[in-house]
Amino acid sequence: MAEASYPDELLYHPEHDWARIDDGVATLGITWFAQDALGEVVFFDPPEVGSSVSAGEAYAEVESVKAVSDVVAPLSGEIVEVNTALADAPEAINEDPYGDGWMVRVKLADPAEADALMDRDAYMGTL
Repeated sequence: MAEASYPDELLYHPEHDWARIDDGVATLGITWFAQDALGEVVFFDPPEVGSSVSAGEAYAEVESVKAVSDVVAPLSGEIVEVNTALADAPEAINEDPYGDGWMVRVKLADPAEADALMDRDAYMGTL
């Protein structure tokens, strides 16, 4: 399992999701806190490429040895890529939640939504 970390360059959602925004596309995943609370992730059920996600709404499920949990979108938009490697290696979510464990990429519908997300320090204050 990865060491506890919360990268400065990411934006965070109160439901323990993160976003890395680059040219109007956000890479999304769950934080170290979320994967630690879940325990060993054994399955990731992604959305379809081309489907829409809405900020604050569930867009995928992760199954761990403890439970099945919804993954909440921190931003709205269209799914343009899914991390298909997680089908064979869902443990990447535990081992590298901000790298190989990313979940989806979303073309943002409203980039201004990012203003509602927290920086690292604000997010750390919620833990």
